[in-house]
Amino acid sequence: MHSGYFSYHRIQRILARRCPFVYIRFNAYLSSFSESNFNPGSHPVRDSNVSFEERDHFDEGNVDFGKFREMGVEDSRELSLFGDNNGGYQRNRSLNFDGFDEIEEEGDNCRADDDFVVLNSYNVQCEQTEDVWRIELEEDELRHPLVREICRLIQCRSAWNAKLERDMRHLLRSLKPRQVCAVLLSQDDERVALQFFYWADRQWRYRHNPIVYYAMLEILSKTKLCQGAKRVLRLMARRGIECRPEAFGYLMVSYSRAGNLRNAMKVLTLMQKAGVELNLAVCNTAIHVLVRANKLEKALRFFERMQIVGIIPNVVAYNCLIKGYCNVNQVENALQLISDMPSKNCSPDKVSYYTIMSFFCKEKQVKEVRDLMEKMVKESNLFPDMVTYDTLIHILSKHGHADEALEFLQEAEARGFQIDKVGHSAIVHAYCKQGKIDEAKVIVSEMLSKGCNPDVVTYTAVVDGFCRVGKLEQAKKMLQHMYKHGCKPNTVSYTALLTGLCRNGSSLQAREMLTGSEEEFWTPNAITYSAVMNGLRKEGKLSEACDVVKEMISKGFFPNPVEINLIIESLCREGKMNEAKRFLEECLNKGCAVNVVNFTTLIHGYCQKDDLEAALSLLDDMYLSNKHPDAVTYTAIIDALGKNGRIEEATDLTMKMLKKGLLPTPVTYRTVIHRYCQMGKVEDLLKLLEKMLLRQKCKTAYNQVIEKLCSFGNLQEADKLLSRVLKTASRNDANTCNMLLESYLSKGMPLSAYKVACRMFNRNLIPNLKLSDKLSKRLMLEGKSAEADNLMLRFVERGHLSPQCE
Repeated sequence: MHSGYFSYHRIQRILARRCPFVYIRFNAYLSSFSESNFNPGSHPVRDSNVSFEERDHFDEGNVDFGKFREMGVEDSRELSLFGDNNGGYQRNRSLNFDGFDEIEEEGDNCRADDDFVVLNSYNVQCEQTEDVWRIELEEDELRHPLVREICRLIQCRSAWNAKLERDMRHLLRSLKPRQVCAVLLSQDDERVALQFFYWADRQWRYRHNPIVYYAMLEILSKTKLCQGAKRVLRLMARRGIECRPEAFGYLMVSYSRAGNLRNAMKVLTLMQKAGVELNLAVCNTAIHVLVRANKLEKALRFFERMQIVGIIPNVVAYNCLIKGYCNVNQVENALQLISDMPSKNCSPDKVSYYTIMSFFCKEKQVKEVRDLMEKMVKESNLFPDMVTYDTLIHILSKHGHADEALEFLQEAEARGFQIDKVGHSAIVHAYCKQGKIDEAKVIVSEMLSKGCNPDVVTYTAVVDGFCRVGKLEQAKKMLQHMYKHGCKPNTVSYTALLTGLCRNGSSLQAREMLTGSEEEFWTPNAITYSAVMNGLRKEGKLSEACDVVKEMISKGFFPNPVEINLIIESLCREGKMNEAKRFLEECLNKGCAVNVVNFTTLIHGYCQKDDLEAALSLLDDMYLSNKHPDAVTYTAIIDALGKNGRIEEATDLTMKMLKKGLLPTPVTYRTVIHRYCQMGKVEDLLKLLEKMLLRQKCKTAYNQVIEKLCSFGNLQEADKLLSRVLKTASRNDANTCNMLLESYLSKGMPLSAYKVACRMFNRNLIPNLKLSDKLSKRLMLEGKSAEADNLMLRFVERGHLSPQCE
């Protein structure tokens, strides 16, 4: 045995003595290797960076640290078999991330102001800083051969096998931390980046460097994937990596993008529990989050509390509030805030003014923009530059004010600024969106005369403009024109043309162009495939649409659940159930994001065809595919079972839905009530409704039962339920009683209708006057004058009829 090596048997002895729980798991892990793959004598473990603490997948509940404490292991670092390398890894003081789960349990019941109390813990003695720790990568790092090869393998993930994964694992160990960050940043889909992050984290003899965690959090902060960001931060805490304030800030922003303000603000409390000091950057993030959620009043209160505890706001904080005022159309307050900033020892910057200018541009208030530019010069000594004009041109163009954008472009050029092709392209695009192709062509001609050669973005905007007005031949000529001017059309250019063809009913022609993309040396992307697929679907060419989806998947692009659902729905509408099921299975097998809605659509299609066995079989398949049915899925099958007279099975399925913890929807109530009343199973219905109402209240459940019984002519059962409805005596109850009253009249039973009217009066409900007049006449015809007079007298007593009318 070499010095410094741990052999297989020695590891077993240590685990058996110190931690039996890990010992059992370690033996199970080693038993998965064959003798040829793992020889303890020939494969000693050298790497001191690898420990069970890093290798376990904590988020899936593989390790219960409570069990370790029960066995006398106070510090989880004792589980490290191969030493502890602290290169950048530190334990967070008093770190407790159980609060992550508490966040989602508390919901929106708590007041956001409760989170402001965290500001009271701010340490005035600490240095106030707003420095943000983020990863800056050079271009050569993003284009490194190792990075590019890893990215290529990731793109081939739909066809992965053991060899490809082995190649990826080998390359991963050769990557430097910054190159791992480059791989993450190179992914177009953030979900793919997160999957790669998790995959790499699970690999043996590899551990993420701290900067990789921060790079992943920064990527997730630009998405709505807040659960992923939460999980990454939890992993940092459990790996013993120092959680800087920026890490919490990234999680806050991700929650904000997901529309979850409650959880975003609760992150401040988690910071306090973790012993991480607040800094100015996190406070600015909190203000940004509140403003983004349209909670300007709370943002202002947070801003005031910051200053009370000694946190001096900077221009970023003020700019967030200015943005908030503009979002709620309080531009006067925003201007006043700019005027007050110098007195607070914080001068406004150009962003402060640009924010308000953007508001004026959206509203097409050009005069106010010019006045603000003058104020910017006089009061803040900030002079308009090319960035100022670029900003105005882009915002005006974005909101469809191309003429005004052109005015500022001409003004900028008159002042000696040279607006680049990006600014010109923005105006061209704005004109094309408005259908003003001639004006757009004039701008392009002027660009050529100025020596500002249009680029692919400019020409693509014109191609799109031609397509929007239906001039497809000219759009094609524009693509040829691009080649003549040395500008090669890109994927976006062809996608614009293909979208135009599909929009104008020429989806087959678009399909031919898609097929010939390799010959034209351009590569379709997911948007290209989706445009052609939807065009074919709308024209009823479902077989061709399915072929496009298959080709799309083979190229590494995946249709989203909405696109999958559109295809399935169209196939079901055409009665092509086998093709729809086969399409769904192929999407599942290829790893597409199939969801519950897709299954439900197919199940509904089977129900429409009365193929209940196939629908029930597919319901079971959902569980096998880990796609749990929802209330809508169950309701579709319950309705079909009831329609086919299989009411007992419908009852069993409803009870199964309730046992699964699913809440019945209003549609579920309507479906169950309709089918049971149709079959005359009133007693069974009432028993089932009682169980449903225990899970989810429905105020009009019994109203619906009475109305449905009336429609099926079962007035006797409806009358028995009237007392349940009259308990609340609402407007809905009055409508239900009137329906029963009218049903009795139509059946020639005026005396029963009279009793319903009397019961309504007793509960201070007023019967319909026209129905009551009709009822009174019918009573008179049958010699029931006393009842007729009493009915009219009741109306007089409540002021709905005068004695003269009577």
